[in-house]
Parts: sequence; structure tokens; C-alpha cells
Amino acid sequence: MSNPIGSFLKGVRVLDLSQYIPGPLGSLMLVDMGADVIKIEPPSGDPMRDLGPRDQAGEALFHRTLNAGKQILRLDLKTPEGAADLLDLVGHADVLIEGFRPGAMQRLGFDHARLSAVNPRLIYCSISGYGATGKQVLKAGHDANYLAEAGVLDRNGDMRPVYFDPPIADLTGSLFAALAIVGALHGRHRTGQGCHIDLGLADVIMPLQMLQIADHGENATVPQRGQTYLNGGAAYYNVYETRDHRHLVVGAVEPKFWQTFSKAAGRPEWISRQGEDLPQTNLINDVAARIAEMTLAENLECFADGDCCVSAVLDLNEALNDGTEQLSARIAHRDLVRLGSDGLLQSLFPARVNDTAPALRPAMRDYLPPTP
Repeated sequence: MSNPIGSFLKGVRVLDLSQYIPGPLGSLMLVDMGADVIKIEPPSGDPMRDLGPRDQAGEALFHRTLNAGKQILRLDLKTPEGAADLLDLVGHADVLIEGFRPGAMQRLGFDHARLSAVNPRLIYCSISGYGATGKQVLKAGHDANYLAEAGVLDRNGDMRPVYFDPPIADLTGSLFAALAIVGALHGRHRTGQGCHIDLGLADVIMPLQMLQIADHGENATVPQRGQTYLNGGAAYYNVYETRDHRHLVVGAVEPKFWQTFSKAAGRPEWISRQGEDLPQTNLINDVAARIAEMTLAENLECFADGDCCVSAVLDLNEALNDGTEQLSARIAHRDLVRLGSDGLLQSLFPARVNDTAPALRPAMRDYLPPTP
């Protein structure tokens, strides 16, 4: 079967020195588009090998998942031999990704200035917590820190701020890194020159809230928890508990959807109330009381019209399996998740090209130097 998306970056060689999630997930997206990725790890391996669950063979499941389709090469960059091997690889690479704190690659002798002298066409992507400039360059942080400091954590949750799973900054950073690299490859066709991409994980949260930032700049608005339509302040965009203590989400933002929802609920008088001031506490309580009269199954039957924008809140097993131990009809039809030849479920690149889904990723493998 043809794999159009897997041909987009054919012939592009990537050296990935990063660890854990952000860099490796970014380079995995490049693998999906056809790039040849060599994952360079220290002699002890990527610390991700010691994090998370194990597969049936006792191997690190997360590490295998993030590095599928890559070649794994262990190098000690602090030794002359390891340094020489890396420099040789850089001379024939298109992209290098590193995820160390700013200054670490310079201390090792592999900063952008040196490597661009070795290979002027190299696209050098640095991913760090707070970026390579500013007062927080060396500050330690993780996803929760970035969300807290960006003003996102404060406005999400009920009685207290609630952290997100999966980690938003880490995953968004991966996608922005891949996007910037693909753009840089396109730009290199015009200039013939590589570049240095400096990406801070704390920075990627800002473009995700560009609408809120524009509103704050214009109107000095500070979104409060449970006060906006996106975080629980609206009846038409909220989560409700059913009689059997399951949960239902209503996303009837547009008036036509709210009208359909209100009629299906047997409460046409709600239609005119959609524009009530936020937070819509009274209307939320009215909707909650109606939803609580029925079980989850009864609610889904009541709002079976797709234009109600009503969904059950599913756990991951339900989302994947439709309760049948088989991949759900929607996921199977879109080829979003498929079983690989190694027996692991793979979440694939979520785009079809010419109505063709991405191919399954091969397992990661040891690096084999090219034949002379």
C-alpha cells in the first residue's frame, strides 16, 4: 500500500539527541513523514527507558512507542571517539534535535556555531524548558510549571486548579518543533543555509491562548475559573452527572445546536436563555437536574440527534473499544489506532493524504553505519 505522507521527508536525515517526550515525539512525527531518524543516546540509554510501564518482554513501553521507526545509536559524547562519531554524522545530516539545558551542548563542544561550521546546511533545533535567552534560562520545570506560569492552570478546574493529562506543553512543544523544522527545510531550499531553532516549552502555551491574550490586551479581561464558556461558566458547554453517576458533556455552542438540545430535553423554554450572563449558574443547575433524571444510556438515547452536540465522557478503554474489545468504529474507520507487527497499539499521524492513512511504524532498531 502506498504511503503518501511517508514520502514527504524522504531523504531527510535527522539526528535526535533529545530525551523523554518533547524531542523524541517531535522526531517521531518526522519519521511518520519519511525522515531517517538516528536517535543518539548516552551509554546508559535515554532515561525514558526507566520511566513508565513495561511491555510483555519487560522493555520500556513508552520508550519503544516514542522511538518506533528510528535507529538507536549509543555514543559517549564526552570521549574523543564519541565526539568524532557525532561530528561525522553531523556532516551528513539535515537536522539535529537536542533537548538539554542551554549551555550543555556548548560545554560538550557541539553548539550551533561549531556544528554549522561543520555543516552550514544543518537545521539545529534546541528544545528546553524556558528557551535559550532570558532570566529563566537555567530554571528547572515541567508541564505543570509551564501551565501555571502561563495563566492557564489558574482558570481550569472546579474548587482548585486541575492539571492536564496528557501534558499539554510537552506535546505542543513536540508539534511546534516538528512544524518549525519542516518550515526550515523548505526555507533551506531557497537560501541553501541551515538555521538555529530555539524553542522553549514554557513559550508554546502562549499561542494556544491567543484569543484570551487578545481579549486581555483589549479589555484587560482576566478569565476566572468557572466564569467563561470554555471553563464551566456556560450551560451550553459543560459537563453534567447522570443518574448512574456517569458524566455527559454538552457542547451546543451555536444557537441551532442549543435549540435542538433544548427541544430534545423537553425544555424549549431554555432556548431563549442561552444568552444569559456568565456564569449561567441557574441555567446550569436546571440542565444538571434534567440530565440527572436519566442514566447515561437514557441520556444518549434522548439526545441521539447528532446536532445536539452531546457525548458520553468515556474512559480510554471505552474510547478505543466501544465496549466490544475491538477498536471503535470511528477510530478503526479513520485508521487512528492500529495494531503493529510487534503487537503494540500505535497511535498514528492523524492525517490522511489522498484518502490514504499513514503506514504502521516499524520497530526501533540498532543503528547500522552505511556500507562503504
